Amino acid sequence: MQNAHRKVVIVTGASSGIGEAVALEMAAAGHAVVLGARRTDRLSDVVRRIGVAGGTARAWRLDVTDPADFASAVAATLEEFGTVDVIVNNAGVMPLSALAALKTAEWNTMVDVNIKGVLNGIAAVLPVMQANGSGHIINIASIGAHQVYLTAAVYCATKFAVRAISDGLRQETDWLRVTVISPGTVTSELAESITDATARAAMAEFRKITIGPEAIARAVRYAIDQPPDVDVSEIVVRPTASPH
Repeated sequence: MQNAHRKVVIVTGASSGIGEAVALEMAAAGHAVVLGARRTDRLSDVVRRIGVAGGTARAWRLDVTDPADFASAVAATLEEFGTVDVIVNNAGVMPLSALAALKTAEWNTMVDVNIKGVLNGIAAVLPVMQANGSGHIINIASIGAHQVYLTAAVYCATKFAVRAISDGLRQETDWLRVTVISPGTVTSELAESITDATARAAMAEFRKITIGPEAIARAVRYAIDQPPDVDVSEIVVRPTASPH
């Protein structure tokens, strides 16, 4: 687990799926990992597994929609590890439905988590990275950031926004690395938040072909492993057999 290029990496939505896989991959690469999510029992289990494998990890209860939560998580990270080198803004929700279903509360939740959550993460770490003169912000988007799918208008809009925010941030500095990773269908709990029966049935069909979250974790590791003067701006990772 010794790594001369050890980084301190914050991962949001780290209690399951892609976030959990990223945390495990980062720890296996020798980085110190700070896991954030609301389900602290799940986080504790991931931290335990990383520790058993010889890695370094800490957990922090984090609601990405709450800027104060992010500020506390970053403060705790600085107190223990002295810096933040990378953040992986992974937390997201996907309660799909047709616009005509008028599930406005779910629209707002997607905006709050998928867009504001990313902005809160950026705001929390950017001053630290500015002081260091280096850093890496990795935002998990979706193939829905490249194409709009039926019943996914709002979800896709939030992921288009993640791409726009990321590219805008990248253009603002000559020292910050910014990466967008857009997964295709991945085995995860994401679709479980769909309450609309029609959209849920369509998504079950859509997700008949998936890849494991480890594939996305490897993409994150690839982006981080590049030399400081190389910015992997965007990666799309999808199942080979998927038509989407």
